[in-house]
Amino acid sequence: MKYLRIALLATIALPAVFSFAQNTPSGYLQALKWRMIGPHRGGRTVGAAGVPQQPGTFYIGVNNGGVWKTTDYGRTWFPLFDQQSTGSIGDVAVAPSDPNIIYAGSGEGLQRPDLSVGNGIYKSTDAGKTWTHLGLSEGQQAGGLAIDPHDPNRVFVAMLGHPYGPNKERGVYRTTDGGKTWQQVLYKDENTGAIQVAIDPQHPNIVYADLWAGRQGPWENGAWNGPGSGLYKSVDGGNTWTHLTKGLPTAEQGLGRIGFCIAPSNPNRMYATVDAGQYGGMYRSDDAGESWTSISNDGRYWGRGSDFAEVKADPKNADIVYTANVVVWRSADGGNTWKDFRGAPGGDDYHRIWIDPEHTNIMLIASDQGAIITVNGGETFSSWYNQPTAQFYHVSTDNAFPYNVYGGQQESGSVGIASRGNDGQVTFREWHPVGVEEYGYVAADPLNPDIIYGGKITKYNKRTGQVQNIAPEAVRSGKYRFLRTAPVLFSPIDPKTLFFAGNVLFKTNNGGHSWKEISPDLTRSTWDIPASVGIFTTDELKKMPRRGVIYTVAPSPKDSNTIWCGTDDGLIQLTRDGGKTWKNVTPAAIDSWSKISLMDAGHFDKGTAYAAVNRIRLDDMHPHIYKTNDNGVSWKEIVNGLPNDPINVVREDPYQKGLLFAGSETAVYVSFNDGEQWQLLRLNMPATSIRDLVIKDDDIVVGTHGRSFWILDNITSLRQLAAQKTTTTQTVLFRPQKAIRVRWNMNTDTPLPQEEPAGQNPPDGAIIDYFLEVPAGAVTLEIKDANGKSVRKFSNSDQPYALPAVNIPLYWIRPQESLGTAAGAHRFTWDLHYAPLPVPVSFPIAAIYGNTAPDPRSPWVMPGNYTVTLTVNGSSYVQPLQVKMDPRVTTSLKDLSDQHRYAMICYEGSRRAMEKGESAYTEVKNAFLSLLQQLEETDNPPTEQLIAAVKRWQQKLQSLNSTKH
Repeated sequence: MKYLRIALLATIALPAVFSFAQNTPSGYLQALKWRMIGPHRGGRTVGAAGVPQQPGTFYIGVNNGGVWKTTDYGRTWFPLFDQQSTGSIGDVAVAPSDPNIIYAGSGEGLQRPDLSVGNGIYKSTDAGKTWTHLGLSEGQQAGGLAIDPHDPNRVFVAMLGHPYGPNKERGVYRTTDGGKTWQQVLYKDENTGAIQVAIDPQHPNIVYADLWAGRQGPWENGAWNGPGSGLYKSVDGGNTWTHLTKGLPTAEQGLGRIGFCIAPSNPNRMYATVDAGQYGGMYRSDDAGESWTSISNDGRYWGRGSDFAEVKADPKNADIVYTANVVVWRSADGGNTWKDFRGAPGGDDYHRIWIDPEHTNIMLIASDQGAIITVNGGETFSSWYNQPTAQFYHVSTDNAFPYNVYGGQQESGSVGIASRGNDGQVTFREWHPVGVEEYGYVAADPLNPDIIYGGKITKYNKRTGQVQNIAPEAVRSGKYRFLRTAPVLFSPIDPKTLFFAGNVLFKTNNGGHSWKEISPDLTRSTWDIPASVGIFTTDELKKMPRRGVIYTVAPSPKDSNTIWCGTDDGLIQLTRDGGKTWKNVTPAAIDSWSKISLMDAGHFDKGTAYAAVNRIRLDDMHPHIYKTNDNGVSWKEIVNGLPNDPINVVREDPYQKGLLFAGSETAVYVSFNDGEQWQLLRLNMPATSIRDLVIKDDDIVVGTHGRSFWILDNITSLRQLAAQKTTTTQTVLFRPQKAIRVRWNMNTDTPLPQEEPAGQNPPDGAIIDYFLEVPAGAVTLEIKDANGKSVRKFSNSDQPYALPAVNIPLYWIRPQESLGTAAGAHRFTWDLHYAPLPVPVSFPIAAIYGNTAPDPRSPWVMPGNYTVTLTVNGSSYVQPLQVKMDPRVTTSLKDLSDQHRYAMICYEGSRRAMEKGESAYTEVKNAFLSLLQQLEETDNPPTEQLIAAVKRWQQKLQSLNSTKH
């Protein structure tokens, strides 16, 4: 024990090499890995392209989800863009003359309140395996791409520009050298961008483009159309352009976005959706755009033009045309009459259509729910339940085990999904809607995880599936203002107190049976119109009604009377008496319409709070995080180390003071010194908008706006780094988190097909993290029980087990882990079993698994206290490890001990029989192995007949030993 105490101190109080004012070496973080749990339900997708030369191959561009590819008509999709610096995609196009060449335009190419911008144009010359950035970064939003049908180096880009402010990198750009250089060939002004561009497939020098003077406002749902919108045509390859106006609405009539298409079989035939208020509708041209005729003003085909403007003609029949809106509609008579094609009754918000030029029954359609493919002209479609591109605004967890992860998914309802599946992975069996509005918060009852609250505002019962509207009367009457993301959350101190916010704060202590207002209107009564609004500023805007809301609520975990609120119009308000009085404590640097995206109250000091301030709606792409330690009297901006990337969320670790996490529009960041310095924690996660994150026990759980939910398991090593206040580069064994003994079903059910989409389970067993100062020649890891008896020993020289050539699910096979010896951080998982027996492959299920999966060849260890000893080049480091049972298991410790005792009899008996190596022992060995497998397949008490069998074969072994001697 003396040696143990010294070793423990050595791992905690190591000599400092440099101060934490600098970044923690990235080597400390390299062993960490995010895992995606789903759900596999598609999110908003506006880029869509197929490959005629390669049947079954399609590409999609997902808003905040990157570029994806399928080679089997949409049965499975795989990501291509995960290594790039943005995940926001507005369009994707494949070169008609060379299917290996793909261009992707980043930025969503839409005008909507939850958008994310991009950073220019990307190109792949190997069918998406690798990408090159081609510039145009300041355009932020690429609305469309067009590639010359004969020359893959000649490309046009419709650059929409900044959604929240003026900028000159707008309009139509052209390259003739594959993106090495760009020329701005159509530009009107800094407020007018381009949303679509198309090349005449029969006459490549004829190019059409739509300019759209669209601007988003700094408040929710604020949007304008300017006077510069219109359709343009070039007949000389983009050198000069003509404004097409004959028959189309004018700017004075409210012209906004135009969506258009050229009929490939007859380029003189064009169709357009025209957003222009009462003058809007479906239009047709039969003279290559020179003149236009209105063919329908039915809003079902063209309405909500800022969201939908897709029209597509059949490649072989110019009279067949489709328009995408809430429903996809089809006309077979040149647009005179229309019939629903996809989405009616109801609707799903469709954005893009691609039709195979040779086989026109094959179509790819992109929508707010992902991408679907039909091969039979719309009779049936592939599923969108195979794309983990869900868009979440917030994330929360419950107190169940395994804990569940919740959020409202953009345009798709709500999600409650388990963080761990009982069958080895997180499948569709582990997730279900929870009766909450698609945009908002979700809050599980801390005292009963079967009761879920959320939206504006409902109460959902998991057991019955029933949903009850429990909104305060103020919601029904329209007395107060509420947005799609109205805060709903429980007090961290009082599990019966639930908060709900509009422009005032409500609370209930009885599950929504009654509500109490505990604040006045906390938003600005007057405000300035931001400079970013520019030419759209009017006297009417200055006189518009009050419209701000409470966007974030942060009750203190230290004091039930302390509550922080942040508004979307740029205020931070504080009450320290439970809502009786409120004080405006906004930092001086925060001005009108700076959205207080999320706040977090300090977990160690009730006067501390953190605020993530997102100013993207003010055309400000800088990060903004503020901290106060004196109840808002003074504030400090803490953004050192963060790039120009708006911040959506900041959280303080509830177990380690000074350890902070932040989520931006592209990544997660970590600070070990209370925000004085930040560094990247993206690791293996793709670039996507991190809209929210929470710390659940030892995990970070992230809600993305385009890539579903992600979890970073076991951040205990980060907490220990932060606790040291200084960092080192010496070898260290981190103290492991508590290990939970969890088994999962692998025997009784037919496994799901390998193509069935699923999220990842956490590692099975005890996660052991260590850091090596320099490369090591020899590394061993030994686990001992409380009595000092060795339970398991690993070495970097261990050889992996051979895997049998049998048809088993891939997720049943766990890669054989080895102890890392390179300099830097390493993560190793012990499966909580004794050393496996050398059972031949022919034995049922044996030899399938590596060291990190449930192993039928050895018993589980008992719950209790253990020690872990890491030996590196002769020097040893020791840490304690606690093993606990799955909390769902109700078997008594006595019964578990009995099970363990009999399992060990079988384990030792089979090993002794193997050691004998004589044929007389073969029957005993096989019997013990079979009994061991039966004993270890469940955490229930062994049956009387199983106990009797163990004793019988134990006697048989003893008898054989006596006979042989």
